[in-house]
This record gives sequence, structure tokens and C-alpha cells, in this order.
Amino acid sequence: MGTRRSPTARQVRLGTELRKLREAAGLKATEAATLLGVNSTQMSQMESGVAGVSEERVRRLAANYACADKELIDALVAMTTDRTRGWWEEYRGILPAAYLDLAELDHCARYRRDVAVIHLPGLLQTEAYARALFSYMNPEFPESELEHRVRHRMKRKVVIEGPDPIPYETVIHEAALRIRVAGRLAFREQLDRVLELSEADHVTVRVVPLGLNDFGGAGSAMVYLGGSVTQLDTVVRDAPHGTAFIDSEAQLEHFRKLFRRVREASLDPQRSRDLIHQLAKEP
Repeated sequence: MGTRRSPTARQVRLGTELRKLREAAGLKATEAATLLGVNSTQMSQMESGVAGVSEERVRRLAANYACADKELIDALVAMTTDRTRGWWEEYRGILPAAYLDLAELDHCARYRRDVAVIHLPGLLQTEAYARALFSYMNPEFPESELEHRVRHRMKRKVVIEGPDPIPYETVIHEAALRIRVAGRLAFREQLDRVLELSEADHVTVRVVPLGLNDFGGAGSAMVYLGGSVTQLDTVVRDAPHGTAFIDSEAQLEHFRKLFRRVREASLDPQRSRDLIHQLAKEP
């Protein structure tokens, strides 16, 4: 298979998981390459996502590594055979690659959990809120650049508003509900939209109230995406120089526990809706 100049986050993840299997088997890359009948460069390219890998090779590698986890192997095979070209592809070369990677991860996720501290989660944002937020974060954006970002964010909401929505749970700090990113009218429309979505069976919105004692938050906004198997879960966090995709098992377990702690500190869904109703009525 040919090589890729810019592999997607999902392609890189497949290679990472193959490397994890090899390391768990105690094999060096050169040894694994010999067993597969390829050279060390080809093995490196497969494990970095630069080169594609076939279903046959995934299964041969799993056999060479004595991996008996059929569900994980099948999930990795599904990644190799998935040729989906989603709506996000229209933004390739227009928006940073991370925007496309996030949309693809949403599309492939079994469920999503968010923690929002300063700004409302992207999946709940109205167009006015998103436009005001992007404009504030980078006032130098030309109108066309701004419009691409807003349109992309609105399209990403298909995972909870489309015909086949995924289970979605978010914990929002009250501060994010109080910060008026846009004007008063847009602010009220935004809160009304959160309330409307919170009534959906597959959406759970919880609020952490201001003044809560012994609450340290989650450090920053967090997105937890459930993979087809738990080993393929992904955490997305904002990093100083871009978006960070976290997939090590130790870190995934850390963020699972962190989400549970934040959720336990929040109000239940009904009391959360009551609080949002109250905020929407404030002058």
C-alpha cells in the first residue's frame, strides 16, 4: 500500500494500537517485520499510520503477537476497511487537520462525554454563539475563514441532532452558562437551545453550580469519546499548540475517573435544567 503525507488521527491511532500489541508481545519492530515478511521501514510506516495496512496483515500481526482479544482485533480490522469519506472532507485544505479529525472521531464514536468550564460545548452551541466565540478568540479572521469554522461546528452537531444520534452527556460549570459570549438576545437563545436539547432521551446535561466547595474542575475542557471497544476510547483536550488526542490506557482510566468525579459534583439533570431556566430569566 502507498504512503500518506498527512495521516488522519484515526489512521495514526490504528498504527499506535498495532505498536501496542507488538510491545505487549515483547517483540522488537525488526522481529515483527521479519514475521510479517516486510522490512523495518514498512513496519515503522504501518505503526505510524503513514502506510495503510490490510485486514489480512492486521490478523497476521495479531496472530504473531498471540493476541486473543477477538473484539479488539475485529475493531482494528474495521478501521482498516472503513473507507468512509464524510462531510468533513469538504474542509480538507481549508481548515486545520484537527477539525477534520474531531469530526471523524465524533462520527465513529459510540458515545460522547464532555466537561465544559469556560465555554459551552461545541455540540450545544448555536450559530450566533459559535460565531461570537470564534470572532473573539481570533478577531483577525477574515469573514470567509470565520464562516468555515462556524459551518463546520454546526455540521458536527449531526452526531446528536441527526437521524442516528449517539448518547451524549455533558457536565457544564455554571460559569460557562453565565459568560455572555454573545449579546443578551443570543445568550438567551443559547440557553434555550441547551434546555431544548437536554430534553432529548439521548442527551444528559448536568451543571456544576458556582460556590460549590471542594471542586477543582477537570483542569480544562475535556471530550471523552467511546470507541467500538474500550481500548479505542479517545480523550481530546486543548493543548498549548493545538489539539491533543490521548489514547494511553493509563491516561484513559485517569480521565474516566475524573469525569465520574466531576459528574458526582454536579446537579442532577432536572435541577440542572431548573438552574438554566433561572439563568435564562435573569436580566
